[in-house]
Amino acid sequence: MTIDVQTFGCRLNTYESEVIRSHAQKAGLEQVIVFNTCAVTAEAERQARQAIRKARKKNPNAKIIVTGCSAQIKPDEYAKMPEVDKVIGNQEKMLAESYDGMFQIKHTNAAETEMFHVKHSERNISNFSQVIADEEKVQVNDIMSVKETASHLVSGFEGKARAFVQVQNGCNHRCTFCIIPYGRGNSRSVPMGEIVEQVRLLVREGYKEIAMTGVDITDYGKDLPGQPTLGQMCRRLLALVPELPRLRLSSLDPVEMDEDLWQLIANEPRLTPHLHISLQAGDDMVLKRMKRRHLRHHVVEFCARARALRPEIVFGADIIAGFPTETDEMFENTLRLVSEVDIIYTHIFPYSARTGTPAAKMPQVPLAVRKARAAKLREAGAKQLSAYLQTRIGQVEEVLVEQAGIGRTSAYASVKFDAKEIPAGTMIHTKIIGAEGENLLGEVVAC
Repeated sequence: MTIDVQTFGCRLNTYESEVIRSHAQKAGLEQVIVFNTCAVTAEAERQARQAIRKARKKNPNAKIIVTGCSAQIKPDEYAKMPEVDKVIGNQEKMLAESYDGMFQIKHTNAAETEMFHVKHSERNISNFSQVIADEEKVQVNDIMSVKETASHLVSGFEGKARAFVQVQNGCNHRCTFCIIPYGRGNSRSVPMGEIVEQVRLLVREGYKEIAMTGVDITDYGKDLPGQPTLGQMCRRLLALVPELPRLRLSSLDPVEMDEDLWQLIANEPRLTPHLHISLQAGDDMVLKRMKRRHLRHHVVEFCARARALRPEIVFGADIIAGFPTETDEMFENTLRLVSEVDIIYTHIFPYSARTGTPAAKMPQVPLAVRKARAAKLREAGAKQLSAYLQTRIGQVEEVLVEQAGIGRTSAYASVKFDAKEIPAGTMIHTKIIGAEGENLLGEVVAC
C-alpha cells in the first residue's frame, strides 16, 4: 500500500478520487490512505468514521487524510479523531499544492520561535515545530467563496470500465433536507473546451463510456459566458468526439431540461437510453416542503415525453422515504409513482436529518416508519426491474464488460455471461437467454 484512496458517495467523488490519487503520487507521498467522504446521510458519515478506525488498526504506520463533503462540513469532528493525520476541504483536495510537503515538519526561524513562545507562554511545550504542524492539521476554506471549478485531466479510473467526467460542481438550490451545498458551494461549471479535452484523453485511453457527473448538472452553463446549456454542451461534445461510443448522464432535474437535450434524446443513439431523475418524492405537499422545483405531474410529463421520443428509454430515481411530516397517504403517492412511470432503478434513502437544514427542525417521522417505507419502495423498484428484465429475453444487447463475466447494457441493465476471459472495457454483443435476480443472463454473440 503506497496510496490508497477510499471513496464514499457519489460519482463526482469517484472522479475526484482519481485527481487526488494523481496529485498524491506526483507529490511523492507514500504509505498514505485518503478517505473521500460523503455527507448525504448520517449513515454515510458513520461508515466513513468506521472505515478510518479500521484502517488505522490495520495500518498503524500509514498517514490518514480525510477530505470530501463530510470533512468540509465537519472538519473539527475528524480532526479530533486520533486516527486522522490531516483534514482537507473539498477545494483543497483538488489542488496539487495541497499535497506537496504535506507531512513535513515545519522548520521555524528565530522570529517565528519568539512569537511562538509569546503565544504559548503559559504552556509547557518543548517541541513547538510539532505543535505548529498539529495546528495545520485542518486545511478547510470557506467553500462558498469558490467561484470556479478547475478541470483536471484524468487518464484513467482504477478498477473502472467506464470513466466519469466532472462538468459541474456545487448547487444554487437550497432543498430543505440537503446539506450538500454547504459541502460543495454554489453552482459552477467547467468550460466546454476543457470537457472535450478530458473526454478525448479518456477515449484515447480506451474508455468506451463516459458519464457526465456533477452535483446539479442540469444547472450547467449558467455561470459561463453565453450561458450554454447541458444539451448544447453534450451536442458539441458528441460532434467533436465522434469516436466516443456511449455518453451517459447522471442525475437530472425534470424541470430543468433544455430543448437541445430533448433533441439528443430523440436523435442521438450514443446518448444512453437511461435517465436518472432527482425525484426525492411523488407527493406534491412533500415536494413543496422539500423546496423542490418540480411537482408530481412534472415527473409524469417528463417520463411521457422521453418515452415518446425514445420508446426504449428507462428511468432511475433518487427517493427519500419518511421525509418529515410525511403521512401514510403522502407516502402512498410516492409509492404509486414508481409503477406509474415505471422507475426500474430505485436509489432509496430513509430520511436522515442533517444538522443545520430546515427539515431537521420539522416534525420527524419515527425511524422505524422511515425504514419500513424505504423497504416498500425498494420492493416496488425490484418488481419494476424484474418485469423490465423479462422484456429483454431473446434480444441481442450491446454490453460493456465491467469485470470478469459481468457487464452492462446501454440501458444500465447488468448482464452475466460465461466468457470470463474477456477483459474489462471491451464492448461485446450478447443474446439474452434469461434473468436471475437483478441480472440478465447472456451468451456472447460477438466482440
